[in-house]
Amino acid sequence: MKRSTTVGSRGSRLVAALMAGSLIVAACGGDDGGGSEPAATEAPADSAAPADSSAPADSSAPADEAGPPTGPEMVIGMVNTEGTPGLDFPDIRRFAEASFDYMNTSGGFGNRPVKLETCIAKGSPETSQACAQELVGKGVELVILGLDLFPDYKTYEAAGVPVIGVLPILAGDYTANALFLTGGNSTSMAAAAAYAKEFLNAKSVGIVSADNPGANGTAASLEAALDKAGIAHTIVKGGDNETDAGYQGLMREAAKDNPDVLISLYSDAGCIGTMRGRATLGITIPVITTNICADKDVIDQVGDDASGWIFIGVPEDRETPERALIRKIVAPIMGIPEDEIDAASLGLGGLGLILTLSLRDYTIKMVEAGTEVTGQSLYDFLKTTKSGLFLYGGETPIECGGSASYPAVCSFVFPMAEYKGDGKVGPIDGVGLVDSKPYLP
Repeated sequence: MKRSTTVGSRGSRLVAALMAGSLIVAACGGDDGGGSEPAATEAPADSAAPADSSAPADSSAPADEAGPPTGPEMVIGMVNTEGTPGLDFPDIRRFAEASFDYMNTSGGFGNRPVKLETCIAKGSPETSQACAQELVGKGVELVILGLDLFPDYKTYEAAGVPVIGVLPILAGDYTANALFLTGGNSTSMAAAAAYAKEFLNAKSVGIVSADNPGANGTAASLEAALDKAGIAHTIVKGGDNETDAGYQGLMREAAKDNPDVLISLYSDAGCIGTMRGRATLGITIPVITTNICADKDVIDQVGDDASGWIFIGVPEDRETPERALIRKIVAPIMGIPEDEIDAASLGLGGLGLILTLSLRDYTIKMVEAGTEVTGQSLYDFLKTTKSGLFLYGGETPIECGGSASYPAVCSFVFPMAEYKGDGKVGPIDGVGLVDSKPYLP
């Protein structure tokens, strides 16, 4: 059963949909605390991620002692969308540039220094096509995509230039001749359905969402995943920004039929409003949401009103060499000391950094295996390697082609977290990684 109710004003905000897919780097985890609201977290025996999906316990960042690379220069192109209202993501490029600057002092790509050629798209097919033609004309070996709504795959394919991106956005990206390190809305929303079904035994779900093109796309992915899971659902839509009373109205409407689970697709201020609205109304139904709502700025404002909230894609908050390196790279850009940077809360900008540092990790493994590093060999290595690759500094395994229906996607499992009390967000005991593949529509 589906019911759609619209509450409040309408607007347009693509950013929410994009960020809903950027689950690896957009949230802040926390150490275990006390006082969390009880939740059913025991999974069926067959619900765990594959056995080889655990990141190495002794994972460490490459040492600075690698020194400057001495091999032939490798020219890499990057397309990113900037300078258009609602489509302005310069930090993705800036963080990627800083990562390449670091690599060129420490090993490069398989001992090859990297020259990065960037092109800015403006959120239209024409500008994306112009970028593809420009980069191919500059003789790039590989194109990496920050956020590009309309990648010109035909131009890249005709020139024999492989494409690796961080986040699929539109439906065609999922089956394109490309690889994306994260799965976007389809995988994250399927993970929400997986958690609701396998860990909360949900038969019914109430959804709250803004009513704009981006959020509606995310909601469509969620509803399709819930249908695949056999979970009945209703959706209540509101404005991009609501008053306190407006958020209470959304939560009240979504909860009125007493569903087993609520799912909120709101971000930023909407996280705060829906958390406070639920607490004010005394609703105790557990809520699943994206990791955007686990951001430290949100939790600091809502405090224990976050009790009972479950967050998709929040990595464990622990110090690692990788996070130390991330802080070192971005501190000069952000203009603050390294120890003040939360390496797990870099938002969309962190996607560019994670993409480039992940690729560097893969080139190190290629060299260890005796494979020459080129743009094409890196693409082929990523596409065909089925175990032992992870997103940089994280626990998310890379499994390109793990779903025949989503051949361009390379990661399908998500760490889950919950509010632990005392302002802390942390992993849910006994859950581990949640696999989205069974519920991909």
